[in-house]
Amino acid sequence: MIIDIHAHVSAPAELYAYQANLLASRGGQRKSTLKVEDEKVERALKPHLKFLDEAGTDLQLLSPRPYTMMHHEKPDKIVHWYIEACNDLIARQCRMHPNRFKGVAALPQSVGVPIEQALPELERCVRELGFVGCLINPDPGARGDDSTPAMGEEYWYLLYEKLVELDVPGMIHSSTCLSSRLSYTLHFILEESIAVVSLLNSKVFEEFPSLKIVVAHGGGAIPYHMGRFMAGRYPSRRGHERDLKGESQYFENVAKKLHYDTCLYTPEALELLFKVIGANNCMFGTESPGAGSAVNPRTNRAMDDLKPFIEGFDFLSEADKRNIFELNARKLYRI
Repeated sequence: MIIDIHAHVSAPAELYAYQANLLASRGGQRKSTLKVEDEKVERALKPHLKFLDEAGTDLQLLSPRPYTMMHHEKPDKIVHWYIEACNDLIARQCRMHPNRFKGVAALPQSVGVPIEQALPELERCVRELGFVGCLINPDPGARGDDSTPAMGEEYWYLLYEKLVELDVPGMIHSSTCLSSRLSYTLHFILEESIAVVSLLNSKVFEEFPSLKIVVAHGGGAIPYHMGRFMAGRYPSRRGHERDLKGESQYFENVAKKLHYDTCLYTPEALELLFKVIGANNCMFGTESPGAGSAVNPRTNRAMDDLKPFIEGFDFLSEADKRNIFELNARKLYRI
């Protein structure tokens, strides 16, 4: 069985018209609900389902499209209303195709607002809608600044506590980018890298040993620059005052408390991820159909067609491949 843990909703146009109305009114009118017929929801899903069939994917975890989540917008209530509409739409698609989709919630995060305000929606999605996880945006302000504390800080502890209570994982996945210096895709990688380093330099996993955190896009930059981050923990040539065993292994060991998807798009990057992190901490994820669905001229296949790469890696055992494609996701997401 092939389980894809990283995918985003294919929505009818009515969802984005609803969002536009929220932005135009700024919540000046009373709360409305998204109204769209099942036929239109199914029509929006048709190409998505065809893509899954062609890719050989059996089950996919669906979440809202992060670049649309507008966590930076004000007032906060329009963010809540839009996120609720996204989550409700995904719940409908999961009910329509219960053997193909499971829901992963977006959280109604807002810059400058305590994270506890997002927790009721997380609890609703898990307990009432049957969702199996959530997305966590480390930078709801969308500017890469310090308007929101890093993910190793106590600001996030109530969310971590709730994730442990509900026994669901959170996937680190940033959202919109308002900086003129970089695209939202680059913003994803930067914010995920910052989040990983903050977690690894914190006491989060001491405080919450059963916390389950997945890092999108193969862990940002961290697995591919592990040596650079570990180097500062080795004793210098000029002195041996630091504990070699404790310090040099710290970063690598704690890194393996995290989980990583395979949303990387090249065999070279995938190989490095598996060799640095190990098959037991990686799960198949393609973010498709989406940005990676463009055709790679080297292979004449869609860039997010990752299954043939993984199947062809001789250094992975058949047990490793089954863990990556299925068993790790079943265990982590309890599906």
